[in-house]
Amino acid sequence: MDPTLIGVLLAVGALIGIAAGLLGIGGGMIAVPFMTFVFSALHFPADQIVHMAIATSLATILFTSISSVYAHHRRGAVLWPVMAKLTPGIVAGSLAGTRIASALPSRALASVFALFVAVAALQILFNRKPRSNRALPGTAGLVGAGAVIGVVSAIVGAGGAFISVPFMTWCNVRIHNSVATAASLGFPIAAAGTIGYAVAGYHQVEIPGAIGYVHVPAMLSLAGASVLTAPLGARIAHSLDTRSLKRVFAAMMFLLAGYMLYRAAAG
Repeated sequence: MDPTLIGVLLAVGALIGIAAGLLGIGGGMIAVPFMTFVFSALHFPADQIVHMAIATSLATILFTSISSVYAHHRRGAVLWPVMAKLTPGIVAGSLAGTRIASALPSRALASVFALFVAVAALQILFNRKPRSNRALPGTAGLVGAGAVIGVVSAIVGAGGAFISVPFMTWCNVRIHNSVATAASLGFPIAAAGTIGYAVAGYHQVEIPGAIGYVHVPAMLSLAGASVLTAPLGARIAHSLDTRSLKRVFAAMMFLLAGYMLYRAAAG
């Protein structure tokens, strides 16, 4: 890959890491539009660009989530019993989500991604408070919730926090615990999703450096920078009022959603 493109990916990776630690998101919402642009510049097949951007971004979360969750765990914020009950559904849902995404045309997938990015930006922007009488469901309910989180996350290449954080805060889990636990969910989402996309695209993609829909050099460039900056984001999350920063991220996500809608319209 061109050194300039590697530099761009490293910069995007640094931003992803901060976002992962700060907001509990795996970075896919940020990475996918940028990866779509990069893969377009590299003249990858048009009908594979969005699928590869989503798969590669999801694979990056394997690394980002480890760095981010370790920083949150040191502060005792991760609710490991909740994470354990959500994980079986998440794994099954993520594998199913990759099959659904692989069957969608590139334009449709870009449109779906843009929709979910816009919804996630609204959630971050308005930060609605839950009612005081709600609590987390039992094991069966958490497995079901995990399945929904896994399906949607795999389709849009995200770590699931844009669903899991609102879900947990809606159930009256403290915001810091919700963000930290969401970070821990990124790994099973990314692991199952990466395997699913690698298998789904194995006989479809003939691009050097790619395993199925996962572009390994791009993934390593993003991951290298994001792992270094995720702890910084976690420190910010625990030490500052993040309302202004959330507004900035929400505004950026609206712009990225607009770009993906443009990609869908332009084909």
